[in-house]
Amino acid sequence: MSDMDHLCFDTTKIDKIQDLLERGVTVYPYKFERTDTIDEIKERFSDIGHEKSADEVSTAGRVYVVRQHGKTIFADIGDSDGRIQLYLRKNDLGEEEFNLFRQYIDAGDIIGVVGHVFRTKMGEITIWVDRFELLAKSVCPLPEKFHGLKNIETRYRQRYLDLIMNEESRETFRTRSRIISLLRQFLFERDYLEFETPTLQPIYGGANARPFTTYHNYLDQKLYLRIAPELYLKRLVVGGFEKVFEIAKNFRNEDIDTNHNPEFSMVEIYEAYQDYNDMMDLTEEIMAHLVEEVHGGSTLSFAGHELDVTRPWRRLTMEEAVQEYAGIDVRAHTVDELRAFAREHDVEGYEDATTWGEFLALFFEHFGEEHLIQPTFVYDFPIENSPLAKKHREKEGLTERFELFIAGMEMANGFSELNDPLDQKARLEEQDARRRRGDLEAQMIDYDFINALGYGMPPTGGVGIGIDRLVMLLTGNESIKEVLLFPQMKTAVPGPNGDAGEE
Repeated sequence: MSDMDHLCFDTTKIDKIQDLLERGVTVYPYKFERTDTIDEIKERFSDIGHEKSADEVSTAGRVYVVRQHGKTIFADIGDSDGRIQLYLRKNDLGEEEFNLFRQYIDAGDIIGVVGHVFRTKMGEITIWVDRFELLAKSVCPLPEKFHGLKNIETRYRQRYLDLIMNEESRETFRTRSRIISLLRQFLFERDYLEFETPTLQPIYGGANARPFTTYHNYLDQKLYLRIAPELYLKRLVVGGFEKVFEIAKNFRNEDIDTNHNPEFSMVEIYEAYQDYNDMMDLTEEIMAHLVEEVHGGSTLSFAGHELDVTRPWRRLTMEEAVQEYAGIDVRAHTVDELRAFAREHDVEGYEDATTWGEFLALFFEHFGEEHLIQPTFVYDFPIENSPLAKKHREKEGLTERFELFIAGMEMANGFSELNDPLDQKARLEEQDARRRRGDLEAQMIDYDFINALGYGMPPTGGVGIGIDRLVMLLTGNESIKEVLLFPQMKTAVPGPNGDAGEE
């Protein structure tokens, strides 16, 4: 198989490039003086009639459609925000330039045009082209214009082609960019400082997850891609920064499904002198604010559900959730009875559970999560699966931890942060013991972090919000791959016409 077999190049288009070069046409020029975007033209000339405008416009974009009618040509071009029709006449351009467009300009090419605006008899705002310039010749054919790009595999593997062809995809990622900007603005206005912490870490921590491992040759040292920025951001709180956040890329070597990708984005926020109740309030504020900004109100639709984010949101303890959805009071039963109940209901992972707290978490995940459609905080988690959260001030065996669920998805996770260095040391030692026994998601001991706590961290509240799931919710996309520009997939080589096959 030759290199060309992996490429989408059309030999007819390559021949056209050679012809153009022989005619002295620059096929890939360096610059074009664009004075107007397509949306700006449409807005400025929204009241235009059938007569050509006196003002000249200069714009550029990708050709999507070419329709030839003897001595006239109609074409559609589009830029990042809109599309507009072009009208070209042989009498205006001259025979040579008109024939150059007719013979060599294809769908997919990028061109610049200069002309005047008018409205056709069909009522469409159109540019009457005085001159044009080829800016980039496409050598790969676009998908069939009327049906766009529908193959899901190709859309994810060749996102650039998806963005060229599908306005819905472009709108999703415009909205994603806006959501992140709104989130930053919200936090900046409340005096939070944004920081960047290491992505390559000698010790991974901040979550229970399996890491990606790499190696630094110069340091002669194993390193890990971070699974969370938590322990570094807490170091900043120790150092005196009282309101901090990071919008971070995290990496977890785990399964891929509609809600998970091994590389994902989240925002983590920490504030001194607060607790998990304050962080629930903050999470409500953030989410309600974003829904208002994106949807113009307090309601939205997702996965067939009509969601209402009007505050305050429902809050229930994990024990209350398990009693409601599993019909069992975990504390009222022995471990053997809980194991039998789990076996009867095919609860995944019950074989390894040895405490009522571990069964509580398993039962909640199995019975409860899918029922939490409207925004709901579930709080007071067992200590066994919350090694970085403060022990509950009143309830034995529990921590001050919460998770937010919307439409059955976990959207946020927050704590009253553990700031007792002796307790933290003991919890991380227990985590490390689990890791050494084969638990691939248990955390390592970070002695430097424990030392940091030894210098004193004030009472602190923290929360992490998954940005990808947040974008899913706000754009109505039910798969995480729809809101990631380049989701992780098994290696494939694109073939002719945009097809993708596994290697």
